[in-house]
Amino acid sequence: MTVSSAAGAAHTEGRQAAAAQASRHSRRSRARDRGSRVLAALFLAPTVIGILVFTVVPIAGSVVLSLFHWDVIDTPRFAGAANYREVFTDDTVLVSFSNTLLFMVVAVALQLLLALVLALALSDRLPGWLRSAFRSAFFFPLILSAASISVVMKYLFNQDFGVVNWLLGHVGVDPVPWLTSEHSAMAAVILVYVWQQFGFSFLLFVGGLNNIPKEIHEAASLDGASGLRKHLAVTLPLLSPTLLVASVVGIINALQVFEQPYVLTDGGPGDATRTVVMVIYQSAFEQLRFGTASAVGVLLFVLIMTVTALQFRLSRRFVHYQ
Repeated sequence: MTVSSAAGAAHTEGRQAAAAQASRHSRRSRARDRGSRVLAALFLAPTVIGILVFTVVPIAGSVVLSLFHWDVIDTPRFAGAANYREVFTDDTVLVSFSNTLLFMVVAVALQLLLALVLALALSDRLPGWLRSAFRSAFFFPLILSAASISVVMKYLFNQDFGVVNWLLGHVGVDPVPWLTSEHSAMAAVILVYVWQQFGFSFLLFVGGLNNIPKEIHEAASLDGASGLRKHLAVTLPLLSPTLLVASVVGIINALQVFEQPYVLTDGGPGDATRTVVMVIYQSAFEQLRFGTASAVGVLLFVLIMTVTALQFRLSRRFVHYQ
């Protein structure tokens, strides 16, 4: 064998060995990728299964059930769009949607305003231990049962022996029929709801304020901005992503309010504080009209999705990311 032939054979063997090594490396890489995908799927499976079982399936079931008449006892009867026609002609349902929208606007506005003012007030004017104490105190109502809080508040707002009217009497204000007047019942429900819920927004704002670099505020102070002007020109634009999250969560929760009006006023007086979720509950579990209740639930779901989509659409113009 000549030298050139030997060199050619060695070169060929080298290329074959390199190709075999590359093939082995490629197989190992594919095996690692498959293992990573399987591991990721195993970690995601509980969450995905939970969403499917407890969210997607109930929503789909509600949509299907809204097309039937069903009272649990008899066999479901197909109704088509009859339940939706009934909903749109039912004054109680229409009033409940109006009450819920009014409640959402006022309660969320008060909740965000109160949480933001307190977060700004406690951001840097108090010692650290006192700030922590206030944060815990403001968040504490949120971990309590809304029903138990509403029971206590029902006594506090009682017209005859409630503490609220007793305090107002010391400053010369006549007893207010908080829970029995159409003009004040919704106000009482909103106050109780805001008192319990604002702690969540408060903690979000505290975290958002802590993420704003102090150098930005210092630069604004050097430019002559101070007080309210600095907060409007600097703090709020930088806090806008947190404001978006707080408003989205707040609106979704407010549109689903149930415990406070149910315990405090039972939707009364008349229908003054009746909300959409109360109508769903009463239609399904008191009147056994599960088809109608499902139709109202579907409409509430559409309303929540529409409002949330509108918020994210508007956020493109008003939310600023660093």
